[in-house]
Amino acid sequence: MQPIKLHIVALDIPYPLDYGAAIDMYYRIRYLHDAGAEIYLHCFQYNNRPESAELNKWCKEVWYYPRKTGLAGLSLNTPYMIYSRRDPLLLKRLQEIDAPIFFEGVHCSYYKSDPLLKHRFKIIRNHNIEHDYFRQLGQKAKHPLKKLYYYIESRLLKKYEASLQDIQAFLPISTSDFAFFKNLYPNALFSLTPPFHPYKEVLSATGKGTYCLFHGNLAHIENSEAVFYLLKEVFSKIEVPLVIAGRNPSPEMKQACAALPHCRLVENPSTTEMEQLMKEAQIHVMLTFQPTGMKTKLLIALFYGRHILANDAMLRSTGLESICNIANTSAEISNKIKELMDTPFTEADISKRSEKLKERYNNTVNAQRILSLIPPPENS
Repeated sequence: MQPIKLHIVALDIPYPLDYGAAIDMYYRIRYLHDAGAEIYLHCFQYNNRPESAELNKWCKEVWYYPRKTGLAGLSLNTPYMIYSRRDPLLLKRLQEIDAPIFFEGVHCSYYKSDPLLKHRFKIIRNHNIEHDYFRQLGQKAKHPLKKLYYYIESRLLKKYEASLQDIQAFLPISTSDFAFFKNLYPNALFSLTPPFHPYKEVLSATGKGTYCLFHGNLAHIENSEAVFYLLKEVFSKIEVPLVIAGRNPSPEMKQACAALPHCRLVENPSTTEMEQLMKEAQIHVMLTFQPTGMKTKLLIALFYGRHILANDAMLRSTGLESICNIANTSAEISNKIKELMDTPFTEADISKRSEKLKERYNNTVNAQRILSLIPPPENS
């Protein structure tokens, strides 16, 4: 059987696996490769992220393009996140190799309507309803210039997300995103595609851990907001050990963590260190105030950790409520933490979780569904 040639245009270099979108993209590449795709990967490079030999294992070719950050990425008509990810060499390579094109988010879909690619089959992975995501970031931003940037980007993204008529297939990450794009593009192909992840089975440890864990990209405004809320409204009032782990915490976050004797901050943990923290935690506190998309870290915690304590915003459109503990107010969160710290995680919990996750979160099945959307070549 001939492999299915496939361009994948990635918004970032999907390795190392140090944040949710990288994990999602990397394992999608791996499982698409295993399902029979011959992958031509195009990555936009920024934030000093290095080229990765790891990606060569799964791809026929890997190319890197510098993201045009700063003034070079600004446009009056196109969102910055899209205009900054354009490169004539990318268009040339997309044109030269006749294959369907998979855009990893609207971020890297600048050439979606280019006449040179008019007859290509195009797929887009919708990580979020991006205009809504940026609007909410604008509501939370404190600095006036950041707030202005988020609001302008949101307006441009709303217009852009309504201009995807040249995309034949959509892969929304959640049921709410599915409904939004299906309403805009009723004649396109759709497949609900949750985040890809590292696990084939639930690897959670039974028994009890000794601390709560919050993890994520700590520099991101969404996670930063959750951390400061937990420190001020929850863990300042209960003496339960808390570990906060992730990338690039701010000086203010470091100071706030240091002020609580039972809080430990793990800055920029290695993959091995992060896995150990997740495995040994008693409770994964999964809190967000931004109910958009789906958080990859929630899925990873379900496969690898013990008890999950999440709020409604974290679980929105995931279908995972039955295998998580839900709390929304600071009092509810505090009470549930006290209860779960004394509740062993059992084999029955693992079995229930395994059955639920099989329904929608199987990497092999989801990769096959993606490839099944692609029509066979005309000369096959």
